[in-house]
Amino acid sequence: MDYNWLALAVLFFLLCIGVEYLVAKKQQKDYFRFNSSVANLNVGIAERLLDVFTTGAFYFVYDYLHRHYALFDIRANIWGWVGLLVATDFVWYWYHRLAHEINVFWAVHVVHHQSEDFNYTVSARITVFQAIVRTGFWAVLPIVGFPAEMITGILLLHGLYPFFIHTRTVGKLGWLEYVFVTPSHHRVHHASNPQYLDRNYGDMFIIWDKLFGTFAEEEEEPVYGLTKQLDSHSFLWQHFHGWLELGVAVQRAPGWRAKLLVLFGRPDTVDPAIRTELERQFLSANAAGRSATHNRSRRFRGYVVGQLAGTLLILFTFLLVEKSVPGYLQLLTALFILLTVINCGALLEQRRWVLYLEIGRVAVLWLALYTLLGYPMFIVLAYIGGLAIWAYFSLVQKRYFQLVYGTS
Repeated sequence: MDYNWLALAVLFFLLCIGVEYLVAKKQQKDYFRFNSSVANLNVGIAERLLDVFTTGAFYFVYDYLHRHYALFDIRANIWGWVGLLVATDFVWYWYHRLAHEINVFWAVHVVHHQSEDFNYTVSARITVFQAIVRTGFWAVLPIVGFPAEMITGILLLHGLYPFFIHTRTVGKLGWLEYVFVTPSHHRVHHASNPQYLDRNYGDMFIIWDKLFGTFAEEEEEPVYGLTKQLDSHSFLWQHFHGWLELGVAVQRAPGWRAKLLVLFGRPDTVDPAIRTELERQFLSANAAGRSATHNRSRRFRGYVVGQLAGTLLILFTFLLVEKSVPGYLQLLTALFILLTVINCGALLEQRRWVLYLEIGRVAVLWLALYTLLGYPMFIVLAYIGGLAIWAYFSLVQKRYFQLVYGTS
């Protein structure tokens, strides 16, 4: 069997989170909150899962552009690698800056800034939508002359480095502060304090911010999250609220010129009241209060952690053997994982419709087992199970909510 050893990055990631948690406890700091950490990991799980289906397409784009439009023939020697690393970070700076200054890009990047905590789990808050937009910016690299093999290799390094700067446990790092992006610099970037807004866009090198006038030193204690905080841990809401707000703002703008100005204008031009309206429409007014009350329950947390741990195990196994997994089973696995992370977010919001997701997950699991093992008995079990749930739904529902939420 052909293994993908890059899957070990999942275990390394979790190990680092555990170490950071222990260091924070030793420092007597409360840097982790249950709901935020679960929501952060949910976003990261989905992104890493969908990468399986998009990485090949991104490589194809880089390779096609290099073969047909490369201006230079850059070789994979030491200077080529150094040049690519610097060029990648330069392009990232401008992508990142524009993602904060243009609404249509902010809608895909806002997910990364929603957490009111700042720890290693926050680094996981990257969506597949952001990955697609970034690819559009990095497409300039193969046109310059960097081969696709070099680009994909350097992007692994460029993606690993920022993981380590999402932490509050590390202070300032002396002379490194003058050259590299450090945890202190990135804490400023994630802060919503007025003096820190739209600062420190660099990913590896802080020189771009100093060169283009967007640098700020960490002085006052940062306050993390959005300027108008997102009072929700829903997986779906976190991903799509930005698009919905932008859509409403565009709809209300008079004339095409005004609509284009909204799409390509700054995020602070979108009326914050739009989100409040949408929250009333799509979110339960009492979700936050119920969440604060019930999420302290050890049973509830154990249930959510169990789902999260199981999903991480499935994700790790899937990534490890993905090259040997048939296409239909890849799709079923992806569907099961996506339903689970949506379910975890709904549980944090105390949603009543989570039971339907639970039934859906069981149905996907049954189907996967049937397609994998080919036993007709699984079809029989699925049919009998479906009838049983339909017949005793009210009893099942009542018992489920008693066990999970402590309510009927």
